[in-house]
Amino acid sequence: MPSKPPSRKERRKWFTSLTGELVIMAGTVMLAYYFEYTDTFNVHVQGFFCYDTTYTKPYLGPEDSSAVPPVLLYAAVAGLPTLLITVTETVLFLVQYTSKEFDRLEKTVATGDCCYLNPLVRRTFRFLGVYTFGLFTVDIFVNAGQVVTGNLAPYFLTVCKPNYTALGCQQALRYISHQEACTGNQDDILRARKTFPSKEAALSVYAALYLAMYVTCTVQAKGTRLAKPVLSLGLMCLAFLTGLNRVAEYRNHWSDVIAGFIIGTAIATFLVVCVVHNFKGKLLLSEESLVEQQPNTAMLNIGQVESPLEKYITSQVGAAQQSTLLIRIHF
Repeated sequence: MPSKPPSRKERRKWFTSLTGELVIMAGTVMLAYYFEYTDTFNVHVQGFFCYDTTYTKPYLGPEDSSAVPPVLLYAAVAGLPTLLITVTETVLFLVQYTSKEFDRLEKTVATGDCCYLNPLVRRTFRFLGVYTFGLFTVDIFVNAGQVVTGNLAPYFLTVCKPNYTALGCQQALRYISHQEACTGNQDDILRARKTFPSKEAALSVYAALYLAMYVTCTVQAKGTRLAKPVLSLGLMCLAFLTGLNRVAEYRNHWSDVIAGFIIGTAIATFLVVCVVHNFKGKLLLSEESLVEQQPNTAMLNIGQVESPLEKYITSQVGAAQQSTLLIRIHF
């Protein structure tokens, strides 16, 4: 059990830290919202060459008609980690609760030197909170890249429908840079200007890698030596197939998908290694119990044994020092 209640200064410090974290989280969510659902940030208008075959791929319809629609993707990256982390933490806590060692462990863990929370609640909220923050961070990185670059989708000219005669495209190498060159649907054109990096690839690989590292680091039960790699590699395979689907449906270039994979992988790795420290929670064994166990531990003290070689070297050095001293006295 906790040794002493927190002081008023410690509580004030904890609430200040919590307020700062909530402000950062709220700012991250708001920035992601402005990128996603408003036109606050104007997309860079990138030009194109007349009859450029790179951007003349067929348009297979809106995103909802894709094999991996946004509703399915967002539900997977939000619901699957929540379910898996909650179930895993609950099972781990119940296993510990029913073990014989639970009586020697602290039933509560201090959080921020203020509140005492059950380890199940603390770890679950911590890991899910960091995951949610990373999810919005990935969205911000991707949207910022799309707005700044304005890279064109493989089907851009199909939805742009430029009037090549009016644009003077008698020469195929003529470069068109003004926005009024397109006569198609403006929403489709705007969507076709936001492909680098691929949001679907970034979100999918972020969720898959975060969960894979979580399962690998937290589940240490016997008999899971193959189950953990199978689950982790299966999640990574789903993310990889999501990126392949974007290329197969001509919604993204290979470079878009690779860039999305890099962003998702980098953010997931950073959060797992540097923020949650490979999902290693605080030790539940109290310090008092460790101190109490030390006197009861049998200690075997072994004296230092000097080898014959060391004795010989020591005697030779001593004799040399004595002879040097006698010579100095004689002179």
